[in-house]
Amino acid sequence: MAKEKEQKEKQPLPPLGVWAPAVALGWLVPGGGHFLLKRTGRGMLLLLSVAGMFLCGLMMGGAMFQPQSGDILTTLINTGGFVGDVCSGIFYLLSVWLGYNQPDVAGAVHDYGTKFLVTAGLLNVLAMVDAFEIAAGRKE
Repeated sequence: MAKEKEQKEKQPLPPLGVWAPAVALGWLVPGGGHFLLKRTGRGMLLLLSVAGMFLCGLMMGGAMFQPQSGDILTTLINTGGFVGDVCSGIFYLLSVWLGYNQPDVAGAVHDYGTKFLVTAGLLNVLAMVDAFEIAAGRKE
């Protein structure tokens, strides 16, 4: 049994064409990679989870991060938050395209909204990793 596990862990990376479409679609439409891989239930759950979290963040008046330079901490926080926001895929793209631009306001509700927006993107990253593992044959 340990030998099988060791063999599974040392599998080479499958060709790009096998897993890239699922990962790319999974970024653009949360759960889309799972829909492509015929995992409809999981895809729907991910789509609803990311969409719900992103919409809650918007309704709480959360701010979108923009990369900023300055001291190292400011750069890390804003760049990391921006990457988290962008990972929400189509939700981020639509909200920016439609002009959502909430300033960063002091207050617990707005702060939680900002965290919800970033967390929606991070949840989508986990969904993309899951789609990669399924497409690569590393997970059932």
